[in-house]
Amino acid sequence: MKEMWDKRYSSESYVYGTAPNCFFAEELENLKEGKLLLPAEGEGRNAVYAAKKGWDVVAFDQSKVAKGKADKLAERQAVQIDYRVAEFNEIFFEPASFDAIALVYAHFPSHKMSSYHRQLDKYLKIGGIIILEGFSKSHPEVSKNNERPMGPPDRSMLYSIGDIERDFDNYEMITLREEQLCLNEGAFHVGQGAVIRFVGKKLS
Repeated sequence: MKEMWDKRYSSESYVYGTAPNCFFAEELENLKEGKLLLPAEGEGRNAVYAAKKGWDVVAFDQSKVAKGKADKLAERQAVQIDYRVAEFNEIFFEPASFDAIALVYAHFPSHKMSSYHRQLDKYLKIGGIIILEGFSKSHPEVSKNNERPMGPPDRSMLYSIGDIERDFDNYEMITLREEQLCLNEGAFHVGQGAVIRFVGKKLS
């Protein structure tokens, strides 16, 4: 997977664009600035946007190529981000050290999804916020007529409302819905898609 992502990010262009994900940007406006964690951040579009909004941003991804492009984007936008290259199981933070965590199209193998979500939960403060947007299990059918495939080819890596309810059962469900939308994020997120959108507040 690391080699695949390095290859995807090797072009000069930002393959998912440089503008932030719309749902992430909208939800960030509802929050007071603090410390934000962005796992699987890719080329840095959401990290740089959050830093410009005054957030203290920590991000990580398995691709060193992605980090290089994220650092260049941050430099161009005159902001600082703490971007680390690591696999999910290689990175650790102090418990309750983040005010918010955002998962933007961060898809994991089905046998690791719940454990990764529980790991992230440990890093979030009580009262902290999770923001998530990812492709839903109905996405393959909705997107079948798109010119270019979007999302993981393995359906088990896609989200369902039940997955969120199971993994974040200690959260107030501020937003939890599945919806269809037309994506226009760089070259690789273009066309019709089906997504899960989730905003949760940690209660315990």
